[in-house]
Amino acid sequence: MAVATPDIHRSIEAIWRIEAPRLIGALARQTRDVGRAEELAQDALVAALQTWPENGVPDRPGAWLMAAANRRAIDAFRRDSMIERKHRELAGEGEGFDPGFEEAIDDGLGDDLLPLLFVACHPLLSPESRTALTLRLLGGLTTAEIARAFLVPEATVAQRIVRAKRTLAEAKVPFEVPHGAERTARLASVLSVIYLIFNEGYSASAGDDWIRPDLCEDALRLGRILAERMPEEAEAHGLVALMELQASRLRARTGPNGEAVLLMDQNRARWDWMLIDRGLAALGRAEKAGAAGPYTLQAAIAACHARARTAEETDWARIAALYAALAEVMPSPVVELNRAVAIGMAFGPAAGLDHLDTIADAPVLADYHFLPAARGDLLAKLGRSDEARAEFERASALARNERERDQLLGRAATVR
Repeated sequence: MAVATPDIHRSIEAIWRIEAPRLIGALARQTRDVGRAEELAQDALVAALQTWPENGVPDRPGAWLMAAANRRAIDAFRRDSMIERKHRELAGEGEGFDPGFEEAIDDGLGDDLLPLLFVACHPLLSPESRTALTLRLLGGLTTAEIARAFLVPEATVAQRIVRAKRTLAEAKVPFEVPHGAERTARLASVLSVIYLIFNEGYSASAGDDWIRPDLCEDALRLGRILAERMPEEAEAHGLVALMELQASRLRARTGPNGEAVLLMDQNRARWDWMLIDRGLAALGRAEKAGAAGPYTLQAAIAACHARARTAEETDWARIAALYAALAEVMPSPVVELNRAVAIGMAFGPAAGLDHLDTIADAPVLADYHFLPAARGDLLAKLGRSDEARAEFERASALARNERERDQLLGRAATVR
């Protein structure tokens, strides 16, 4: 029985979101060219859009797409100036449909996702380009979806992706997971990009919505793939733990009308306890592997919150100690700011304010709205209402997110 066109298109869209990263990864391994791999995958998608509405979705859509892309790859190489060599490489693995490709597609995650992730997050690219390319190749997002997620023009994202693929091709970046010292450096870049994507979903830097759960889900999926494929990398588990624990609070971070709800005011019954269990398990794997890096330490801080059944049960003294350890491995005024908040909660607002004032003049915090927000909170607890109100108003003027701005103005209005 024929399936209605809108239904079949929705099915193809869902299948594409799942299969595209594996397809592009397998093709990139074959062609050694991420840009060409994406073009071939897109050709296969067009073939599916032309064929499936009439014939129905095949039993193994991933294998079908791979076979279609493989045929187009062979055709393309035949037209290319390097026809003979490339054709032999591909034809040697099977004309039209390659059982090896089929197995690669059907083996669950596929072994090509990891090198694709390392290529997309290559340090040759700017952080913005790494993020856009990663979401495009491994998140399955369209250019328009990435533009909406980061509130930038679609043309800007398109240019970033085009330039990124050209840079990788010109540099002849190998399609592989690096080894040794290079692997350590490149892994740091991969972890950073994944967490950047997650953070934009967890606390949107601009726009009308405070959270974007879809971005968090994309980052979590990439992190899980990374940790599964590189189980010996402790910080990969640390990052997954951090994201799982933070994601567990997403439902409680906004109120009925989308308004921001701070951690201490959240209804903990709305936390996702399955994600908390997963996060604590991942943290255990990181700690067992001997991790003491920034992601694992931040996950340990998130675990302190997760283990507290009520806000009052939070072990702030341990959190302050963990921030001190974090400052050792990742010195940063932002870390010190968070440490000051923890000190204020553990040892009183005066102690927190004293610590905060030691970094108040840091240039990197000049436009950071969390600094006046934190000062406002500590001053309010000390009964210095006028100063607290002024700080909350200054924080609201610096905030770029509408929901957060409203929340800060609300705090300014309630300080007495």
